[in-house]
Amino acid sequence: MMSASQRQSAPESKLESLQCHFTWDLDPSRSKLLRLKDKLEDIGTEQGNIWMGHIYNLQGFVQYQLGSMEEARRLLSRATEAFNQLRHADKGPWLVVNYGNLAWLHHHQGEEEESQAYLLKVDALMKEYPPPSEDELHAEVYAEKAWTLMKFSKDQKLLAADYFQRALRMQPDRVEWQTSRVIALVSANKHSETGVDPDVLEQMKMAKEQDPENLSLAVHYLEQRARKGEWIQDEARDLTSKILVNPVSSYSGLKALLRLYRQHLSVDEAMDVAEEALRDHPEERYLTRCTALCYKWKIIFFRDGRLKQSVVDRAVSLYEEVISLYPHASLGKKIDLANIHAKSSGGLAKAEEMYKELLESDLEPADKQMLYNCYAKYLHFDRQQHRLSLQYHQRAADIPEQSFFRDNSVRVLERIKERRGNRGGSRGGSYRGSHRGSRMDR
Repeated sequence: MMSASQRQSAPESKLESLQCHFTWDLDPSRSKLLRLKDKLEDIGTEQGNIWMGHIYNLQGFVQYQLGSMEEARRLLSRATEAFNQLRHADKGPWLVVNYGNLAWLHHHQGEEEESQAYLLKVDALMKEYPPPSEDELHAEVYAEKAWTLMKFSKDQKLLAADYFQRALRMQPDRVEWQTSRVIALVSANKHSETGVDPDVLEQMKMAKEQDPENLSLAVHYLEQRARKGEWIQDEARDLTSKILVNPVSSYSGLKALLRLYRQHLSVDEAMDVAEEALRDHPEERYLTRCTALCYKWKIIFFRDGRLKQSVVDRAVSLYEEVISLYPHASLGKKIDLANIHAKSSGGLAKAEEMYKELLESDLEPADKQMLYNCYAKYLHFDRQQHRLSLQYHQRAADIPEQSFFRDNSVRVLERIKERRGNRGGSRGGSYRGSHRGSRMDR
């Protein structure tokens, strides 16, 4: 006969064995959760979006993590509805993750009967739709786990690609999984100067042939070909007209297209495309964000004489609007705005004021690390305060958070150390480079 403690731990053990967001070690900081919340909202849930159930599922988990229990419950229920609507059925293995999330949510709210009911639903689905073996997941579970991990770090994107591959071995006809797999591989190599390996490029070509309506994939494929030296300008402009008539979404391929223009056509053309999209849909905050990004590129990369004040004014206006539209995840945008002021005529005082205000704010370690790294580069490039710059690079490097910003600061410090060693240990010095060392696509 089971003791009271054993009876109490049995449901907990059952919950821990579920495959869902609550058991996937997704433990982002609050600031990352807020950024993820915005990112998911910008994808949109247009009718027919094949990822609609996944979006609602992850949104529900994010809201739970942020403490909004009722909103979490509403979104997880919407996920159930979306899955059933997309699959034209009221049950199937695609609900395993969703029911697991609901079991956990009810458990955390002390609603054990409801939690147990969802545990039984998961059991029933697993019996009716078993995975190929005990040490494998069902293809639908692999795919949702993969899609979810793509929203996190570079390392998670590589794992996501692996999970999509496992799902495809079981259901090779799922075009959207193949498309997402190659996009995950490309995203993991986004900062590589040479682009993806030839075999990945070939996989992208095959995925594009199987999924010709996916314009985001088409842009990524075009960008990779451009990195290999191909002439892609005419194809890029053809893609532009197609993307601009599609529904607004961060999945439309627009941001990747603008990046393609910046790198392989011109920043001015990227600005024109973004402005056109924003004129057609002035209410869409995602387009305001994309347009602001183009103006940042224009200002940061500007090399030809004096920058037009009208460009700076438009950039400032756009960034102030973006900060108001994304109030809970605006640190990066405030840093961008400070850097824009620093590049404008007479704007250094305003930039310094903004940075000082940010440096005095209460930030999580990862955000503090980003700020220190960006402030260090600002001190070096815009104020020529090289020694103080190195102090802030050291502060960024001292924070034990693995990130692009820490890696960048560590590289700067290592170059300085090598240079001093070559000079026989002389003090002082500065580092070469440019703002290309920053996250230009943020």
